Amino acid sequence: MRRESLPIDRLSPWAQLNSVDFNGVEVLSLGDSRGSGLVATWESDNAAILMSIPQDLVLSLENVWTYARSDKHLLQVLEAVDEYSRTARGAILIFLLLQLTNASTQGKIGVLNPFCEYVKYLPECTSLPTFWTDAEKSLLIGTSLEAALRAKLNSLDREFNHVREKTASIDWCKQLWWDAEIRELTFNDWKQVDAIYRSRALDLPGTGHAIVPCVDMANHASGDETTALYDTDRDGNAILYLRTGKKICPGDEVTITYGDDKGACEMLFSYGFIEDTMISSKELFLDLDIPNDDPLKPAKKAISEVAPGFRLCIQNESISWEGSFVWLICVNEEDGLEFKLLQDRCGETVLQASWKELEILDFTKFPDLLRKEPLWDVFQLRAITVLQNRVEQQLLRLEGSKEAVGETYSLEDLEDMNYDNAMRLRDLEETLLLHAFEDFDKKKLQLAESPTVRAYLGYETSEQVVIPDEEFS
Repeated sequence: MRRESLPIDRLSPWAQLNSVDFNGVEVLSLGDSRGSGLVATWESDNAAILMSIPQDLVLSLENVWTYARSDKHLLQVLEAVDEYSRTARGAILIFLLLQLTNASTQGKIGVLNPFCEYVKYLPECTSLPTFWTDAEKSLLIGTSLEAALRAKLNSLDREFNHVREKTASIDWCKQLWWDAEIRELTFNDWKQVDAIYRSRALDLPGTGHAIVPCVDMANHASGDETTALYDTDRDGNAILYLRTGKKICPGDEVTITYGDDKGACEMLFSYGFIEDTMISSKELFLDLDIPNDDPLKPAKKAISEVAPGFRLCIQNESISWEGSFVWLICVNEEDGLEFKLLQDRCGETVLQASWKELEILDFTKFPDLLRKEPLWDVFQLRAITVLQNRVEQQLLRLEGSKEAVGETYSLEDLEDMNYDNAMRLRDLEETLLLHAFEDFDKKKLQLAESPTVRAYLGYETSEQVVIPDEEFS
């Protein structure tokens, strides 16, 4: 879809026209890989309010539907895609798509609103991995971003096809979006509006996920380097204010945090960069599957609503993990897990899971049941063994992909920034995986000395425990 771009130095008149108040800050081109940013124009301190954005200019779920009251084209699409438009992300993506359509048709579609012009100031988000070439994506083999990116692209494809299917009968959509000759709307356009949302949406207090014009121009800095915070005032307007104890001088960049707890993978996935100061990947998610020889595999997969994997985290050199799915792999019928097919009041067949005859209604709380069991140490040892085996698999895939990447593509096939980010992600995640593998090894040895584990395996007090693979893998 054709998209007009406007220079960022022309944003100020748009802001004034739409009652955005700048107090000692302005949006400027930074002349580097960050593109533009928010820069101080005078000295401020003591929690000063730097910017105020009217409530009706905040692009939220509620305001998208408010715009739709006076925009029949927007309303048609929102209603056509059903429940998808009842979420903040879905509604905002559809709204952004209509703004791009409005611009490409010289205003023939949609109703003039502030965002018709604002989207022209937004850069194309081609640094996000969803836009990477095959050569660049090959650099992610063995990282947690490999599977996340594949799942994301599949999800975007399903969404795009859903929008096409639901809007194909709307006359103007059929003509402008889906006509075989004109075909204004492409999958790349859908990736663009998704990228705009992912890289710019904030969790605004009192509103939820929303895009806040001009505030979304601020770049990221974490920890003590974050200079400003966003909030909602008593009138519902979005505000940006200086952190208590911070002081800025003319020329200083004003930054916000996109999330201090976000790991390297999520930063690269959603924003297209990894912070220079990041020395740890912080966290990563690894997928898991229930072994094929598990007789309860179909039932476990059918009833579980938790993510099929686990999250590894590191903080202050300490490894932790979370993931209720792991426990589904670790216990079976002989331990007390049972599945039954029952009929509900409507006569429908439903699958019920229970632990020692106690119905499991929420698998996120399943570990709480296991902790009360006499064999808790045994279950823990099984879990740690599963985790360590999966970490080892990931390390082998990461190591094995190093030569393959170099043999398949040359550096000429890669954007420098994307190459650097991928290499940093590989290094940071490898460090976390190695740390986790060693940590799990220590925990296995500690659990192996538990009286419960020794008795379960049939060892005498003085015997050294050897953990059998068939029991704990």
